Amino acid sequence: MGLTRQYLRYEPAALFGLVASARGSVAFVALRGERGRYVAVPGCEHVFVWDTRKGEKVLILKGLKQEVSCLCPSPDGLHLAVGYEDGSIRVFNLLSGEANITFNGHRAAVTALQYDHLGGRLVSGSKDTEVIVWDVINESGLYRLRGHKDAVTQVLFLKEKNLLVTSGKDTLVKWWDLDTQHCFKTLVGHRTEVWGMALLSEERRLITGSADSELRVWDIAYIQEVKDPDEPESKKSKGSSPGAEENTEEDETLESDEQPEERIVKCSKVGSIVREGRDRVVTLATDRMGKFLACHGTDAVLEVFSVLSEEEVQKKLEKKMKKAKKKAKQNSEEEPERSVKLSLQEEIQRVTNVKASSKIKSFDLILSPKGELKIVLLLQNNVIESYNLDLSAQVPQAVRASKITIGGHRSDVRTLAFSSDNIAILSAAAESVKIWNRATLQCIRTMDCEYALCSLFVPGDRQVIVGTKTGKLQLYDLASGSLIETLDAHDGAVWSIALSPDQRGFVTGGADKCVKFWEFELVKDENSVQKRLSMKHVRILQLDEDVLCVRYSPNQKLLAVSLLDCTVKIFYVDTLKFFLSLYGHKLPVLCMDICHDGTLIATGSADRNVKIWGLDFGDCHRSLFAHDDSVMYLQFVPKSHLFFTAGKDSKIKQWDADKFEHIQTLEGHHQEVWCLALSPNGDYVVSASHDKSLRLWERTREPLILEEEREMQREAEYEESVAKEEQPVVAGEMQGETGLAGKKTIETIKAAERIMEAIELYREEMAKLKEHNAICKAAGKEVPFPVNPILRAYGNITPSAYVLEVFKKVKSSELEESLLVLPFSYVPDLLKLFNEYIHLGSDVELLCRALLFLLKIHFGQITGNRMLVTVIENLKKTTISRVSEARDVLGFNMAGLQFLKREIEAKDEVTFFADATERFEEKKRKRKKKEKMVLAVL
Repeated sequence: MGLTRQYLRYEPAALFGLVASARGSVAFVALRGERGRYVAVPGCEHVFVWDTRKGEKVLILKGLKQEVSCLCPSPDGLHLAVGYEDGSIRVFNLLSGEANITFNGHRAAVTALQYDHLGGRLVSGSKDTEVIVWDVINESGLYRLRGHKDAVTQVLFLKEKNLLVTSGKDTLVKWWDLDTQHCFKTLVGHRTEVWGMALLSEERRLITGSADSELRVWDIAYIQEVKDPDEPESKKSKGSSPGAEENTEEDETLESDEQPEERIVKCSKVGSIVREGRDRVVTLATDRMGKFLACHGTDAVLEVFSVLSEEEVQKKLEKKMKKAKKKAKQNSEEEPERSVKLSLQEEIQRVTNVKASSKIKSFDLILSPKGELKIVLLLQNNVIESYNLDLSAQVPQAVRASKITIGGHRSDVRTLAFSSDNIAILSAAAESVKIWNRATLQCIRTMDCEYALCSLFVPGDRQVIVGTKTGKLQLYDLASGSLIETLDAHDGAVWSIALSPDQRGFVTGGADKCVKFWEFELVKDENSVQKRLSMKHVRILQLDEDVLCVRYSPNQKLLAVSLLDCTVKIFYVDTLKFFLSLYGHKLPVLCMDICHDGTLIATGSADRNVKIWGLDFGDCHRSLFAHDDSVMYLQFVPKSHLFFTAGKDSKIKQWDADKFEHIQTLEGHHQEVWCLALSPNGDYVVSASHDKSLRLWERTREPLILEEEREMQREAEYEESVAKEEQPVVAGEMQGETGLAGKKTIETIKAAERIMEAIELYREEMAKLKEHNAICKAAGKEVPFPVNPILRAYGNITPSAYVLEVFKKVKSSELEESLLVLPFSYVPDLLKLFNEYIHLGSDVELLCRALLFLLKIHFGQITGNRMLVTVIENLKKTTISRVSEARDVLGFNMAGLQFLKREIEAKDEVTFFADATERFEEKKRKRKKKEKMVLAVL
């Protein structure tokens, strides 16, 4: 057997250059006992917690592979629920930074998350049009609600009643009764998608944002509270403002006349508030107290409104009434008792507009104890801004408190370069050049530039050169962080730059169909005595097409030039004579590189292929289908025939140019990868993407075996296909409005397999025990029984106890789905074991939950099986007795806790009054002392 080639694995080392991803939402979180200082933002697959005061990253909540799509902090401030693009939800503990709970139920990205007011339940809405209610304490799904025809955009719990309101892109707002789990009302008063929704005035008012400039306001009345059933709701509602639009069509909030659902809640449109923005609402939200409402569109303006409380409304009405009475007296008219109403514009008043530095993607509000409104904005250009709004001022103006920008570029990084000592990394975008320390990942220099397309470190690593979209070459000094020189190099964009192997100069290729050769020279500096570095234009090579990429061969004899006509031309460097033409790509070659020994050239094209050519005759050795989209960058690993490619399909791949094999895929970026750079020693790869992140990959000492890699890839594909399979159907359950919360995943299948294996081991051990007892009886003496090694590993437990151990290890959120895929042949044994466990009084709650679910899904087969009649009868007795025992214990504990609470409160009150009396006496003594002193002076 021949020796196999050994490769070394590249592993993700770090993610940097990212302040916040624009895809998810931003949220204030309580950390270290402070509210309004720390904000949680999505950072690709992670969640970053930033200190807005210091501008520092204080916590990273590490994700897996999928991008974060939604955030929601719990009411107690201790947890953060995070929704992902694949539909999973993880609940993180903000104290430890670890994910305690994982929920899998949605088949597409999570778009909305909301806790109930106690934090015990979590509701999620998704792009798959479904809404799922989760039990956070029990770590399981409660039920799935179906009804929307398009992505769900917002979900809201109502505190007072057990109701849920959801909005979607299908133009509908649906009301759900969570006791009966059905949709009892649908608001159809919107002509376009409902993008946002909020509850105001102690949940007596609903406000919705759509694709137009109106915020529609709806009055909510719970039917039990309506005094006069004959009086129409519209008369009872407060009038709308003169400027507010009232549409008679839109008032028809129900699809039909008085329906049974009118018994629960009545919802009628009272008018609308006109926003200044003309585009759609992107985010609409209130602060926790519901005193302030804010919304923004696709622009950079956040509109803030204040909502009057009931007391304030009453005061205003009284004032208005007094004025009206005064006017009536003057005009000698009758008292206008009924005509005085507050307009909608008076109840919901515009406070101010907050103008951000770029387009707003998301925001959050918090009212500080000082009476200041704190606003945090997540912007499109990788920036977090926080504003303070002083509400005591006559005209409240938003003052920017902080801006977190240093950690990244405002636009996509289009070029990367490594310094010769492998320590510094250069990244350049449309507005700036940044130098990063590879070890600490800190930005050590930021320099303003024009739109950068290509770059390199000048030998010596003290200067850098950047090629721009406007055709300029910009030379920067790193020590001072200043621009030394700007040259007009090309008439079009400078697409490519390459350092000559002798390090005396470089070559550039541009959109003006020219390849220009440059040399470094020292010139006299006007401002100082010392000479400074400069660039001198030496030669020019005129071509027929735009130049996209240029590369030198390591011996500096040949120059490869990629042209817009899909070919690569090879020229001699000394004479600039034509040598070879490499043609075969269907679309232009965007990137290429020549290996260290000058024998091979690899070219990557927009046609998604990579071709490997020999540089001696220009023959194509192999064409590889490399990516699912354009190949954007290609570079050989120094001193080897291995190379990396980056594609618009968000993947980075490593290839072997000798064996034409795909070695490894580096997955991490979530959008197009624009460029990458390898360190001169080949130990590090840095890549930049449209998701605004820079990623560092490190070569490990771990050998990579291709067969194992292919096997892992096949397993991953299988796991993906399992998730896409049809979900198992529960017998007797119609595919209606409700369904099971969970979904079939590879984890639920593995959990079911573990239960099956445990039951089979139990059966085998029981059979062995029977056989052993028969042998002992025949022999008339005790024969030692061989203990199963698995049971010995668990501490010589019984087979039935082992089944219980396996059962307890199934995650609470995966229990129902695991039992659903469990074949019925294992259910009788499981029921017998359940009877045994419940009789012993162990884990009654878990076992009852599993038992009731099994009875529900296998009802027909269980009731039709005569052998199970006695088992079910026994289960009935033991379950009822054990559950009532557990209930008694809980009741006793609750009563004890309430008694302790009352004792503590009584003690606290006594202490409080004692303190107050003491303070009062102290003040009295001080006052008398002061009076005596004054008298003495007089």
